[in-house]
Amino acid sequence: MEPVGLVAGSGRFPVLFAQAAARTGRQVVAAAHEGETDAELEQHVSRLAWVKLGQLGRIAEVLRGAGCAQAVFCGGLRKARLLDLRPDWLGVKVLAGLRSFGDDAALRAIAEALEREGIRVVSPLPFVPELLAPDGPLGHRRFSEEQRADAEVGLAAARALGAIDVGQTVVVKKGVVLAVEAVEGTDACIARGGSLAAGAVVVKAVKPRQDLRFDVPAVGPDTIAVMQAARCAALAIETSRALVLDRDAFASAADRAGIAVEGVRVEAAAQERDPERPASG
Repeated sequence: MEPVGLVAGSGRFPVLFAQAAARTGRQVVAAAHEGETDAELEQHVSRLAWVKLGQLGRIAEVLRGAGCAQAVFCGGLRKARLLDLRPDWLGVKVLAGLRSFGDDAALRAIAEALEREGIRVVSPLPFVPELLAPDGPLGHRRFSEEQRADAEVGLAAARALGAIDVGQTVVVKKGVVLAVEAVEGTDACIARGGSLAAGAVVVKAVKPRQDLRFDVPAVGPDTIAVMQAARCAALAIETSRALVLDRDAFASAADRAGIAVEGVRVEAAAQERDPERPASG
């Protein structure tokens, strides 16, 4: 099988993706972002090159030179750092053509630029089906009726905000939206919401018309630690669309913290998403 390219951001997802691909016999060639990507990734890929944020030409050069016809995006980039780009020639070209600097618009433009360089960007999800959030509880605790109602409010708010390319995280208590994710990121959103009311519900959902090639919502043990520090009581994640990283450790951490976690299915009519582009090969 031909190698698959990995454009790596922060967090555990790049490492877990590389491990999953290796189990299927695929070699992974990674372009890792300085100051974002965990150095552990180098232990799980056949080749890794470090790049600065905005060096799209360098990414294309690395992946194409290694024989990658396909690539995936895994892991986030701190949104605040997007204001401090150091683009190369291809990065400048993409930035010049952007009409919006929202997440979806920027990521689509980057994907299109890489595809013009001969590298097709595909969804990472078919490589890691074991990471997709299941239906129902991911631990011993279940939602109370009040928490379930707050989760529904949060999902509706997340879909409305996602439709205008804002964030994927909402914090709710007694039907009141306490915080929504913006440029500061998920952890800061949770901390801000928790500072306003103890026992809040955190919702993590895919945006309407989400392009599942990139920017897929993910939670893991670190999410539970942030929620515990913010005194949040429950977490709702979207079934089969959000990722649960290090699931066993995640569920154990939730149980120890007394946090209820459930996968919640969103009706297809409410999703209104673009179809996922599956990986081939």
